[in-house]
Amino acid sequence: MRQVEAARGDWIIYYEPRRPSGDLMKSGGRQTYFATARIVDIIEDPSKPDHFYALIEDFLPFDRAVPFREADYYYESGLRKEDGSTNKGAFGRAVRNISDAAYDLVLAAGFAHVLGQRDRLRTAPDPAEEACIGFW
Repeated sequence: MRQVEAARGDWIIYYEPRRPSGDLMKSGGRQTYFATARIVDIIEDPSKPDHFYALIEDFLPFDRAVPFREADYYYESGLRKEDGSTNKGAFGRAVRNISDAAYDLVLAAGFAHVLGQRDRLRTAPDPAEEACIGFW
């Protein structure tokens, strides 16, 4: 709760962790950052003691999901141990506070094509448009 309280009124990044899947040979979750939003308030859950809701505004999905790690670079320095290995304990936290610099880097990576830093990746070509005469 302390980490969430520290983020009240500030911008956050949503991330998708690795999750176990039904197939024991696979794991789910892309391990990516995928959106940003602002926490405007935190309220108690009236039906469950010690449970809370963060009220969110200005939710904005990234144009590109950003992996936690690209090559040897971790966007969150706390996810990497001094010996270069992954800090699995940090990955296990539901809420992690990050620096403004790390937030800015993830945001820039999520909107890289909009900012002119990367070509847009498309999974399929744009649909063909039909020409129409007049106004509809």
